[in-house]
Amino acid sequence: MSEITETVENLVNPILAEHDFYLYDIEFVKESKSWYLRVYIDKKNGINIEDCALVSDELSEKLDSIEPDPIPQAYFLEVSSPGAERPLKKPSDFENAIGEYIHVSLYAPIDGNKIYEGTLKEYNDDDLVININMKGRFKDLSIPKKSIAKARLAIKF
Repeated sequence: MSEITETVENLVNPILAEHDFYLYDIEFVKESKSWYLRVYIDKKNGINIEDCALVSDELSEKLDSIEPDPIPQAYFLEVSSPGAERPLKKPSDFENAIGEYIHVSLYAPIDGNKIYEGTLKEYNDDDLVININMKGRFKDLSIPKKSIAKARLAIKF
C-alpha cells in the first residue's frame, strides 16, 4: 500500500504546487468491498469544492496515463479537505496550527485532566504549549509530546 500512496504523492505534489495548495494526507483503504484512494489537500484560508474538483481531474488524468497501471484494482478517487477538526499528526500539522484552537487527549492526566482545549502557542521536538482557560483565568500549559494520545483542530464555541 505504501508504494501506491508514494506514487500518488509524487504525482499530486506538482499539481498542488502549481495551484499553491499542499498535501495533507493520502490513504488507500478498502471499505466493505470497495477500494478508496483519498487525497486530502489544503491551502491557506482553506480549500473549496472547486479546488478539490480541479485536483481530482488533473490527478485522475495523470493516473490514467501511467503504464502499467500503478493501482491494478478498481478504486474510487476522493479529493477533499481534511476538515475543520482535522487531526494533527505530523510535526508540520502542529507547526501550521500555531495560533489555532486545538483539542488534545492525553494518555495520562496532567493536573487531573486527560483532555484540554486551548490555543496552540508553541511546538517543538519535546512538547507543545497551549493557552487554556481555567475557570476564567488563562494560563499556558506545557504538554510533553509523548503524553499526547490524539490532537486535532477544534471549533471554539
